[in-house]
Amino acid sequence: MEIGTFELERYFAEHEFSAQYLLSSSDCEALSLPDLLDLADNDTTRLWQELKLGYTESMGHPLLRETIAEIYKGIEAENILVAAPEECIFLLMHALLEPGDHVISTFPGYQSLYEVARSIGCQVTTWVPQETQGWHFNVDDLAGMLQTNTKLVVANFPHNPTGYVPSREDFLALVAIVREHGAYLFSDEMYRFLEVDQGVTLPAACELYERAVSLFGMSKTFGLPGLRIGWLASNERETLERVSMLKDYTTICSSAPSEVLAIIALRAQERIIAQQTERVARNIGVLETFFGEYTDLFRWNRPKGGSICFPRMLAVDDTYDF
Repeated sequence: MEIGTFELERYFAEHEFSAQYLLSSSDCEALSLPDLLDLADNDTTRLWQELKLGYTESMGHPLLRETIAEIYKGIEAENILVAAPEECIFLLMHALLEPGDHVISTFPGYQSLYEVARSIGCQVTTWVPQETQGWHFNVDDLAGMLQTNTKLVVANFPHNPTGYVPSREDFLALVAIVREHGAYLFSDEMYRFLEVDQGVTLPAACELYERAVSLFGMSKTFGLPGLRIGWLASNERETLERVSMLKDYTTICSSAPSEVLAIIALRAQERIIAQQTERVARNIGVLETFFGEYTDLFRWNRPKGGSICFPRMLAVDDTYDF
């Protein structure tokens, strides 16, 4: 397999743990282990204290999968597969795609959402938002990109890096377009529940369409990227079974401590999410003041969700050189 260099991760590998100030991290403030354990109830405290460091179940700890399923409507524990979020992307695309397939992906975005498909030999079309309209993704543009061999549509909302969240009507239209075509829908929902305004959280794609697969995990919204716990949720059991078979060649199973810690966090999700959304709202206020003072240097669209935004630098030609 030949695959392009993951430019963002190589950049982080060089700078993330040596720079004094990080303005490019896309996850929420991380919880400490003592803070997380303080949130444990009696059952999860006992799980943690009695934990044996052996192998775990390949699909994920049964209690973890049950707890994850409670996030969704119409999704049972058997419709959940646990793996590291990046691993989920890699394995799902290898489970679904073949050389010559056509894939549409939101762009810009996390490179693996389209680069893995390219490495398989797929043709990739990028769905680009309109910056002057608040990073709006036009669903009519998506409809015009479909081809007879379109196998997969990749969507990411709340969107990384722009912070865009479509209206419920637009998202339902997106799902309808994909369903009518008969393609798969891979919905990266890693920033779900971090919407800036209350009441605008979109339904998970896996709740709306039988050929949709939703990606979520502990890295962003929950501020627990060090757990390396994510999951795929889908009513397409055959797809999850193919992913599970491929996982036998990667991690096989997840870290036992990480799974228990993820259960603790999910059971305390209301408290954790409230803390994170409060911080996001406060920091957006800081940015509004900052960008308001330096309109000659920056232009930005206020994000609608997630923990990252995508300002434009006006004072330099090449931000990488800067």
